[in-house]
Amino acid sequence: MDDRVAGALSLPDDWPAHPDLSLALNRMGSFDWDLDSGLMHMEQAALDVFDMRADEYDNKPTTLGSRVPPDEGVRLDAMVTQALKSGRTNYGAYFRILRRDGTLQWTHTQGFVQRDPNGRPRRIIGIVRDATQELADSTARRELDEERRRRTSLVEATTAALAHARTVKDVIDVLKNSQGLAHLGATSLVMGLIEAGRIHLVADGPDGAFVPGTRYTRTDEQYPMSEVVRTLAPRFIESAEDFADSYPVLWPHISHLGITSAAYLPLIAQARPIGALGLLYSDKNGFTGDERNLLVALGSSIAQSLQRAMLYEQEHDLAEGLQQAMLPRRIPEVPGAQIAVRYRSARLGRDIGGDWYDVIPLPGGRVGTVIGDVQGHDTHAAAVMGQLRIVLRAYAAEGHSPATVMARASVFLHELDTDRFATCTYAEADLTTGVVQVVRAGHVDPLVREADGSCRKVPAEGGLPLGLSAEFGRLEYPVTTVELDPGQTMVLFTDGLVELPGADLDEGMQLLTAMIRNGPRDLQQLADRLCESVDERGGEDDVAVLLLRRKAAHAPQPGGRLQQHVGQNDPEALSSARHMIRAAVRAWGAKERADEVELAADELTTNALMHTDGGAIVTIRVLTGPERRLRVDVEDRSSALPRRRDAGESGVSGRGLMLVDRLVDAWGVESRGTGKCVWCEFVIPPRD
Repeated sequence: MDDRVAGALSLPDDWPAHPDLSLALNRMGSFDWDLDSGLMHMEQAALDVFDMRADEYDNKPTTLGSRVPPDEGVRLDAMVTQALKSGRTNYGAYFRILRRDGTLQWTHTQGFVQRDPNGRPRRIIGIVRDATQELADSTARRELDEERRRRTSLVEATTAALAHARTVKDVIDVLKNSQGLAHLGATSLVMGLIEAGRIHLVADGPDGAFVPGTRYTRTDEQYPMSEVVRTLAPRFIESAEDFADSYPVLWPHISHLGITSAAYLPLIAQARPIGALGLLYSDKNGFTGDERNLLVALGSSIAQSLQRAMLYEQEHDLAEGLQQAMLPRRIPEVPGAQIAVRYRSARLGRDIGGDWYDVIPLPGGRVGTVIGDVQGHDTHAAAVMGQLRIVLRAYAAEGHSPATVMARASVFLHELDTDRFATCTYAEADLTTGVVQVVRAGHVDPLVREADGSCRKVPAEGGLPLGLSAEFGRLEYPVTTVELDPGQTMVLFTDGLVELPGADLDEGMQLLTAMIRNGPRDLQQLADRLCESVDERGGEDDVAVLLLRRKAAHAPQPGGRLQQHVGQNDPEALSSARHMIRAAVRAWGAKERADEVELAADELTTNALMHTDGGAIVTIRVLTGPERRLRVDVEDRSSALPRRRDAGESGVSGRGLMLVDRLVDAWGVESRGTGKCVWCEFVIPPRD
């Protein structure tokens, strides 16, 4: 260890301790463990005991964990902790380490605890040595093995490890890494599962052990796995000669592996075979009765875990397929925009979430984007999600304002007579102007990524979640207007993207903002990176992501329009409508008439709010023809026609229509069923 590094950590002046020469002569190695810094110096002789090179060790005790089986590590940690807490000055223990070749080696350690005047432990100096020969036939080893057998059986330990396996791969990994197989002395394993009447080899032994042509085999072929599947009885092969005589087709391909015996077990679940397991040994001849019983019990435990894992995979695939079928099959091409969507399914077996996204092309260069999440993780949530996605799309396509789309969807969900609610964000973007109208129903706020890569949250005043707003009679959904410049990207997502274990939503939003800021410029790569981040942190909720980037500005389409509902006593909606009109006039090349358009539209809207009930719907659009005109429509539910009034010298009202008449090039009134529309038009310059 570098002296400068040691000094920076305030290690003892005499650290590490210098071992006595006699230790090396007796095949012992020393260690010096400074408890304050946590560093443990191991001399080369000690590293040799652990079968570890000097360049592999970084003076951290945890690095030795790769050589210590998990159950041995737990026992050693508990013993050292007890010695430190009890005030003892030394401890000693026999334990096993896993060598590079996969064999287990008995080892002994003795540690001496050094404490300060207050009795606080500061340092442990000790030795480790190879105790294989010492314990070969000793009473100490028999007593230790008895203690191990009393503590837990091999089958129980393996079953406990398999309880956490969710997939077939998890089961295979547990078996390959399980110390249970090492306890049995097996050097490798093979496992096959029955698929369509054949045995599919899903796990095989060490590299180079695979036999060509055996990936799929029939149950009537002369192979040991085929035999145990046919007979439903285990097959214990006692010797190499037994293997060669019983399976002459297979033996020539594996004779070079040095196999001396093998145990093949049928994997039976619910009285039917689902596969077979083979354990191969290179230093064993024959099996005792206890060993056979133990292996049969082990096979039964593995079969149950495999059946559970196979059912899990089938149900997860079914659930994921159902979820994917309810999402849009393709994302339409939207002129003026680049769009990326992703859905990452939950990692909870058959559990399926209600997260969804949608992209809805609308007339006049507009597009509606939806992100939502139905409460719950089951097929009912997915079914509700599918219905909500359809009605939201239908309401948007009918031409309703964003607030109306959300309110009607809430009523629909309430009338479904379900106990589920849904959070949702609907954003309607006019790509010719860059004006985005955002309506939020209990959902997380969207983000906007600037063209330079910086990222910010878009605070949007929201309403209640869908279903709840209808139940409580609070169907008002305020509209937040955002201007999206060319190159800017709106990021819509469900809460699974920002939920972090042990952290609140604000922390998750901060991390997501930083990730978007530092993420790839390419939209598809950014969407992939966001989903990968959920996998990296082990997120178990499903996630939907929708990214909308506005491309370079383009000319408005004939009939293009923007629309917003302005409710009674809703100053925010009135302000949002003004914002929408200003942005549209500027984007549509009528900047010189912006003040006139805004003032006239404001007068008509205010008049509707003051003299009618139910609010007003403001629509602005470009008309094409012999001359280019910009038209503002203000609709309300009253059939009473507006009339000019003389305000008088001291009147504070009555001048609205007179003002409109002077500002606009044309205006009028049209009946609209149960209401009317007051309109005005402005001649604007041709677009270059």
